[in-house]
Amino acid sequence: MTARVEHLFIKPARRMPMRATAEVQAVTGQGLEGDAAFGRSRRQVLLVEGEVLDRFHLQPGQTRENVVVRGLRMADLALGSRLAIGPVILEVTGDCTPCRQMDELQPGLQEAIRGKRGILAWVVEGGRIRVGDLVCAAAGSLEADD
Repeated sequence: MTARVEHLFIKPARRMPMRATAEVQAVTGQGLEGDAAFGRSRRQVLLVEGEVLDRFHLQPGQTRENVVVRGLRMADLALGSRLAIGPVILEVTGDCTPCRQMDELQPGLQEAIRGKRGILAWVVEGGRIRVGDLVCAAAGSLEADD
């Protein structure tokens, strides 16, 4: 199965509703333009598997993710792995630890989704990300070299 971007979201501010978008500008070393995490060092972009949302009966955007990807198992990505999404290169900075907000969505979700909440990444090479873009291991990534 080919991995693709299924949904894109911008978080205008903390606790504000996510804003769905068809495309977003990723800025090298900064994150996604217009997102509350723009300029942060570790948590610039949050990617979540569409399959995980399905498994927990969650709607896209509910877990505060920026990018929903279908067809890529994120738990298999090691720290430092790189992903190409269109012209953009993202580097995995770690797992996203579920917070108490998950239990506000569904009682017990914080623990149930642990290890499946998604991955955090920072922007190595900027560009435009669009819904429908292919997602694959980038050149120089551990996965691409295997």
